Amino acid sequence: MNRLMIAAVVAASFVASPLFAQAPPPRPSYGPAITFDAAKKALAAAEAEAKKNNWPVAIAIVDSSGNLAAFSKMDNTQHASVDIAIGKAVTANNLKRPTKALQDGIAQGGANLRLLAVKGITPLEGGVPIVVDGKIIGAIGVSGVLSNQDAEVAMAGAAAAK
Repeated sequence: MNRLMIAAVVAASFVASPLFAQAPPPRPSYGPAITFDAAKKALAAAEAEAKKNNWPVAIAIVDSSGNLAAFSKMDNTQHASVDIAIGKAVTANNLKRPTKALQDGIAQGGANLRLLAVKGITPLEGGVPIVVDGKIIGAIGVSGVLSNQDAEVAMAGAAAAK
């Protein structure tokens, strides 16, 4: 009888857990497109962070519609990084979240692997939305070094655009 009771409690906890889980916070709405001046500030800050660390990267900034607003490719950046940086920026903008969230979701496997079938996304760390006054005005994507280093450069750029 005790084993049956324990099994019932354990089973009930698995069923009830999702009911008490908190919903994720809502993602920000889109705002007006990033201005050219703000895009240049973000690009300059990202370049400074990359140069400080001697990281050859490509940096892409898109507006809130996902269109390229500014771009830079440092010397000795691998050629593939151009498209990857743009893809990270577009993905962060269009899905309203850092691309690391997608990378982490895919790493968990299971149903999250469906993300790999979504056309036009680049689920690699290094893309972050640029949020000003609670609105997404664009996003920045960086590629060329390790993904966490790409993200460090992207965050420096995003912070400067505010």
